[in-house]
Amino acid sequence: MKLLYYHMETTAHFVAQWIEARTRFSNQLKTLQSEDLKKKLGDSPNSVGFLIRHIGDVELLFSKNVFANTSVHVTAKTVISGQDTGEWTDLPALLAYVSESFNTLQNTLAIQADSVWSEVITTKEFGTKTKAEALGRIVSHTAYHAGQMALLIKYGKI
Repeated sequence: MKLLYYHMETTAHFVAQWIEARTRFSNQLKTLQSEDLKKKLGDSPNSVGFLIRHIGDVELLFSKNVFANTSVHVTAKTVISGQDTGEWTDLPALLAYVSESFNTLQNTLAIQADSVWSEVITTKEFGTKTKAEALGRIVSHTAYHAGQMALLIKYGKI
């Protein structure tokens, strides 16, 4: 049996990794109902709606601040407020927002030169990291909150 090898550039690998990791979040959106958005667990501070908006906010922040997409204009309301204000209850608006944040980050990542991944950046949120490490941060951030969402959707109450 002959193994086929092909060359895939570094950036393409990172984009593929991020897209696959994000399915932990995006697959949940396919069956989400409006009533799910207000669900919380016990005294948990965050609702499903808040977490969706937060993921979108952070994806846009990463596009702008980590990967230097100067065309991105974001008001990261969940980061600014630091808490769930109860306003994230419009399912179509939230789905549109995270669709935009997905497309923005995907396009931002895809245009990165292979040479940028070892560049070092510093942010107040997570300190000094290479851009490759920063990508690991957004991957784990989304997966972490996707896990919270899954629990809230399954066991949470309004």
